[in-house]
Amino acid sequence: MAGIKDVAAEAGVSVATVSRALNGHPSVSPAARARVLAAVAALGYRPNAVARSLRTDQTRTLGLVISDVLNPYFTSLARAVEEEARALGYSVIIGNADERPELQDHHVRTLLDRRIDGLLLSPTDPGSPLIPDAVRAGTPIVFVDRWVPGVQVPVVRADGRGAVADLVGHLLGLGHRRLAIIAGPAATTTGSERVDAFRAALREHGVALPDAYIGQGDFQAESGRRAAERFLDLPEPPDAVFAADNLMALGALDAIRARGLTVPGDIALAAFDDIPWFVHTDPPITAIAQPTEELGRAAVRALVERIGGHSPDSVTLPARLVVRRSCGASGPVEEPHTAAPIAHPHPHPHTTVRRSNP
Repeated sequence: MAGIKDVAAEAGVSVATVSRALNGHPSVSPAARARVLAAVAALGYRPNAVARSLRTDQTRTLGLVISDVLNPYFTSLARAVEEEARALGYSVIIGNADERPELQDHHVRTLLDRRIDGLLLSPTDPGSPLIPDAVRAGTPIVFVDRWVPGVQVPVVRADGRGAVADLVGHLLGLGHRRLAIIAGPAATTTGSERVDAFRAALREHGVALPDAYIGQGDFQAESGRRAAERFLDLPEPPDAVFAADNLMALGALDAIRARGLTVPGDIALAAFDDIPWFVHTDPPITAIAQPTEELGRAAVRALVERIGGHSPDSVTLPARLVVRRSCGASGPVEEPHTAAPIAHPHPHPHTTVRRSNP
């Protein structure tokens, strides 16, 4: 296998010049750099990444801790992160928190011990002291999808408030009046935000959200099934259920079918987080789609800026309602949709567009 001395001999330059050329040092002339790169290609030389990391104090590695790898939303997010990172010359190590705070902390601690250059995090536990400690220690961090209030790092997320309002208008327009929600964990920002958006949209139409119509879930299918069963046991069950994520919606669908009921004949069903196979369920499920790929790519770009010593703004992208037939609407089935990336120009009450200086 060719070494750096072989490249130097082939290019007719010193070993130091080869090193500077491969690291983009401005002192190397364009002609010398071209000879070095030609020699590298001819000899098949591959720099030693470990040795380079020791010299530059960078590993060209990013960490990504997602909330649940079995959730199709986070799987798609992780894929987009990996693709964008690779395009920018980084590798990604992924940790799955499985919606468990102790696993989140384990992965964060392990990644920091491995000297990653920066961390992308969708917090399962906003109360973990590891996160603010890492920020204070100077670790470049970007929150994606979820965030920790009070921790001043960039947040890349979707704003679903408008889409939730559209959903409520859609349900009421179809004649549904008893609207219920299966909420995510109140400790997570997305869990509390989606309930607040749903309640606010109902209030705009003069419709109340009774406590009995709020089911507590954990972004897992089983919790969606249990919440739907409780709704169906009420003296006056809801005539429409909005599940605050896709897995809870599938659990609710199982519970409804187990009772011998139909969607939307007996009860309407909608979900936050569109997934490809919602078009293949019977009936196809109305859902709020997040621009998952754009979120992942924007998060990587923001983190690389942080690694470079810059202070990127938070980014908010719009979610949108995808109407199908699970709430009673007729017409063609709409395919899953990914919105175009748009940096939100105005502050959000929870995620502000800001310059971050941890």
